[in-house]
Amino acid sequence: MVTDIEGGLPKHHGATQNEKLVIAASSLGTVFEWYDFYLYGLLATYISAQFFSGVNETTGFIFALAAFAAGFAVRPFGAIVFGRIGDMVGRKNTFLVTMGIMGLSTFAVGLLPSYASIGMAAPIILLVMRLAQGLALGGEYGGAATYVAEHAPENKRGLYTSWIQTTATFGLFAALLVVIGFRFALGEDAFAAWGWRLPFLISILLLGVSMWIRLQLNESPVFQKMKDEGTTSKAPLTEAFGQWGNLRWVIIALLGAVMGQAVVWYTGQFYALFFLEKTMRMDGATANILIAIALALATPFFICFGWLSDKIGRKPIILGGCALAAISYFPLFAALTTAANPALAAAQASAPVTIVAHGGECSFQFDPVGKNRFDQTSCDVAKAYMAKSGVSYANVEAAAGSPAVVKVGSVSFTAPDAATLAGPDKTAAIAAFQDALKAGLAQAGYPEKADNARIDKVAVVAILWALAMLVTMVYGPIAAMLVELFPSRIRYTSMSLPYHIGNGWFGGFLPTTAFAMVAATGNIYYGLWYPVLIAAATVVVGLLFLPETFRRNIDE
Repeated sequence: MVTDIEGGLPKHHGATQNEKLVIAASSLGTVFEWYDFYLYGLLATYISAQFFSGVNETTGFIFALAAFAAGFAVRPFGAIVFGRIGDMVGRKNTFLVTMGIMGLSTFAVGLLPSYASIGMAAPIILLVMRLAQGLALGGEYGGAATYVAEHAPENKRGLYTSWIQTTATFGLFAALLVVIGFRFALGEDAFAAWGWRLPFLISILLLGVSMWIRLQLNESPVFQKMKDEGTTSKAPLTEAFGQWGNLRWVIIALLGAVMGQAVVWYTGQFYALFFLEKTMRMDGATANILIAIALALATPFFICFGWLSDKIGRKPIILGGCALAAISYFPLFAALTTAANPALAAAQASAPVTIVAHGGECSFQFDPVGKNRFDQTSCDVAKAYMAKSGVSYANVEAAAGSPAVVKVGSVSFTAPDAATLAGPDKTAAIAAFQDALKAGLAQAGYPEKADNARIDKVAVVAILWALAMLVTMVYGPIAAMLVELFPSRIRYTSMSLPYHIGNGWFGGFLPTTAFAMVAATGNIYYGLWYPVLIAAATVVVGLLFLPETFRRNIDE
């Protein structure tokens, strides 16, 4: 009978008390790290107002999302640094260090003065804190997943590691509950002014609990065996990425599994939330509550799909989730519009908005320095107002030199030729156009914000649950698959890099990229092409090159 390397246990055995402690301690500690990391995303609107108030509202929000994404951008570098340490020094001590960095940098955000207090130093320091968080998280996930998998029975790695996969959602869920609690306790005005800092500040308590929990654990038995035998890697980076035999699997893991998993994850849990708040104009508290309910209903399925992957394999579940996402995102988000803001959906159907203008005279509606007023051409005047209003529109090409016309259903509004005007005349003409267009949109039924009484909350939760279910399909089995792809001596390093390139870059930049795509085209659904195309590409690459791994021995 084949036995485990620890305690003479058979490779297929029931969970021992020690293994249950490993799962619980690793998972709980990781929940706290994800809580810290995702607070920023949940509070992006407030952070935009506090730290990017020197630019216009739309640009400030995109900047806030970009700073959010910066934490993801450095995750692969954290994976390289801490993955190397984890393969050389050990799994346990490495993720103790990453936890300390994460907790302290999160706490510091709660103390950071705003832009109004210290000017440009505020967003710069904020960015530094986000980069520190990203580096720490880059080293955390690979360590936790490897640590749990190396303790698991051979036939239950999907089930055991799926608990680690729940931690990101539990961390987000915990952050949602804390944010919702403070918003209701303090009121929206107080929360916007200073209460948004409290969720960051209480993270210092979670850091203490997390560190104590992790200190109770022993080193991974697989790593301890390698250490005792003197077979640990002396140059894990060279072995992992300098040899084509291993590097090719890093690339296949990224393109054939992780990049699709990443965009599905961030679309289902973050882009959906931003879409409700910024595009559907739903108030933040309601959006947070509805997505928290959907996450609570979907979270058990991480375990279900992890368990199922032990029975039928990792590959069909992960690629199946990516395929379903690519097919369903456009109809799901269209249905979300109808449920979340029925007045907006009705107006879009009965009185669609079109801008007729010459494309060469239209600027991209993004202002990185806060200086462009988008009032130099007729097209800019029209699109600047539409971008601010958040109303979806289509573009129709017109002859060069002709004024831009905004059509709301059958009613047309001609934007002033800003190039021929100056001073008070220009200001008055633009104001008159904006007032007329605002009245026209209102008459056509376009609401300034979602009417809370008309929101079909059951339908919204159902759609958000469907999006979250796709997340559980792609994310539940991914840790086990990544662990199984690589040899134990370079496992921490090898699995961490594709995971964090996929989730840090392809996933982390999704909200920023998608909203920029919407701003560029005017179509509120256009940003969905980003996750749809990447998920579809993952299905193709995965079917062609990704191996099935669920029966592999990972002790070597």
